Amino acid sequence: MFNDPIEYTSRIANLRKHSPEQRRRLVEKAAGMDQGALNALAGENTLPGTVADGMIENVIGKFELPLGVATNFQINGKDTLVPMAVEEPSVVAAASFMAKIVRENGGFTATSSDPIMRAQVQILGLNDLSAATDSIKSNKKKIIELANSKDRVLLELGGGCQDLEVHAFPETEIGPMLVVHLLVDVRDAMGANTVNTMAETISPLLETITGGEVRLRILSNLADKRTVAATLTVSPASLTTDDYDGERVARGIVEAYVFASVDPYRAATHNKGIMNGIDPIVLATGNDWRAIEAGAHAYAARSGRYTSLTQWNTDDRGNLCGRIELPMAVGLVGGATKTHPAAQAALELMNVQSASELGEVIASVGLAQNMAALRALSTEGIQRGHMALHARNIAITAGAAPEEVDRIASELVSSGEITTDNARRLLDSRR
Repeated sequence: MFNDPIEYTSRIANLRKHSPEQRRRLVEKAAGMDQGALNALAGENTLPGTVADGMIENVIGKFELPLGVATNFQINGKDTLVPMAVEEPSVVAAASFMAKIVRENGGFTATSSDPIMRAQVQILGLNDLSAATDSIKSNKKKIIELANSKDRVLLELGGGCQDLEVHAFPETEIGPMLVVHLLVDVRDAMGANTVNTMAETISPLLETITGGEVRLRILSNLADKRTVAATLTVSPASLTTDDYDGERVARGIVEAYVFASVDPYRAATHNKGIMNGIDPIVLATGNDWRAIEAGAHAYAARSGRYTSLTQWNTDDRGNLCGRIELPMAVGLVGGATKTHPAAQAALELMNVQSASELGEVIASVGLAQNMAALRALSTEGIQRGHMALHARNIAITAGAAPEEVDRIASELVSSGEITTDNARRLLDSRR
């Protein structure tokens, strides 16, 4: 557990310049974590084979990804260190660098709605959708009470089924269809098992009420009532580089955003860059990154046209202003978040107190990741910084021994030719 929370800080200078063991000691000091949690994050025999075998089917082993820590994040005035499980170079570094700039300008501001998830119940075999809809609405209280009868603990925590909606589809390939949505406050859970159980529980009653036949009973991953939003504002001076004026950088970021806002081909890659920051945290904390991906991309198309998940503009002072909003169905309880020791340690490292707070952190990182990508794209190009960080992978691919990797990577960057062939030539000359 944490020691003194007052000592917690996300500002760890030059973390990337240290060895993994040194980084763990620095993180331990910054987060006040105990050695057991740090050992879990180190990933050495963290997940016992017996536990892995109970998590999924046909287990034959474990598959590992690098786990990094993004620094500098300050959200709603609170520091947080961000665990990120990802294979792509530059993701952690880019998020940390943008967070440093934002931190110097007051940090991120984030908000979240209530954790409302949708359960859907499909009803077929109806001749009169209007009459069936009226019957469901007139029995609304009874349906909600039945749904809530299966989870008294959730009710005691202030959650449970809050409302229902009825959606009619008069003409489909399989005939008239009615879909009932249960709107369920799942509190600090992701909520899939809860809402699925409620949907199955009310299905016999819906058949009795409507005279139809229930088919699918399942949650929706378009959690459009469970959203998070994050914003940032940075001055032009904070964006100035050796080669570019800050106002030029801000304008370039806005221009790059507008491209994504009007063109779905660009928006797909734009939003993928956002998910570069989001997915690694969702994965590290044992949450369902596939559900988050599905919800995010569906939300990006909610207007009927696929577009950007972020918005960028400059205010009357020339400051760059960014905003992101998307569904965020993540939890602190249930599933792998409570099964996997490293996921538990990752949540401890973040020092978040609720699923909503976790979602706010994730959204802020997604916004930072987007800022980094647009900044690079609109100035030096995406490859310069990315390939410099990719040089270590190139050196390893070329056959560099562990003690040679940093030196060869540095020489690759200096040469300007970051290729496997060049790495092999450098190795041959050194050997």
